[in-house]
Amino acid sequence: MSFYIGREDALLVVDLQNDFLRGGALAVAGGNEILPGVNRLMEFFHRRGGRIVLTQDWHPADHLSFASQHEGRKPFEAIEGLDGIGPILWPDHCVQGSPGASLAPLLNASLAHLVIRKGIHRRIDSYSTFFENDGKTPTGLAGYLREIGVSRIFLCGLALDYCVFWSAMDGRKKGFEVNVITDLCRGIGTQSSIEALREMTAAGVVFVHAENFSGTG
Repeated sequence: MSFYIGREDALLVVDLQNDFLRGGALAVAGGNEILPGVNRLMEFFHRRGGRIVLTQDWHPADHLSFASQHEGRKPFEAIEGLDGIGPILWPDHCVQGSPGASLAPLLNASLAHLVIRKGIHRRIDSYSTFFENDGKTPTGLAGYLREIGVSRIFLCGLALDYCVFWSAMDGRKKGFEVNVITDLCRGIGTQSSIEALREMTAAGVVFVHAENFSGTG
């Protein structure tokens, strides 16, 4: 299977930021490995007129998803009762303007048409690139894609079981054809990644590989 890519297609590159890569505050194992393939795919979309969107976690320093903002709590502890925050607490990461929030230096960000920053509100986290975690505060991505005539999206990046997963699910809810490029994603947990793949399948998300795009494998 191979894809014809055109102006109705968009590549969403999710959260390839220093804090999610090797040595970062919330590093995803193997995250650095996908950078060369993501760059090749961005070049492929660029040559064929597809749109390229990058996303960034962009948190205020006192973001309530950080364990440091809850006395006596530690990263990765479960949390309940805060609308838009959870289900677990995180180490401080991707703080606005910090080196950790910057896009990976090896990512060819110059090819992007748009950068979406999410998680910008102190009291609301944002895993999805379409909505904050309250499920009703939009990032503006869906409107942008609709306005330029995009109907099909391809997702890659970090992490498969969180931001890629929620972006895929919300993309389907907004009526887009959604494809996840699984070999250009990495997950935080094995079991959570398996469950994410199961839920995405049930929602009609299609799984593809970089080799499905001629000249990028």
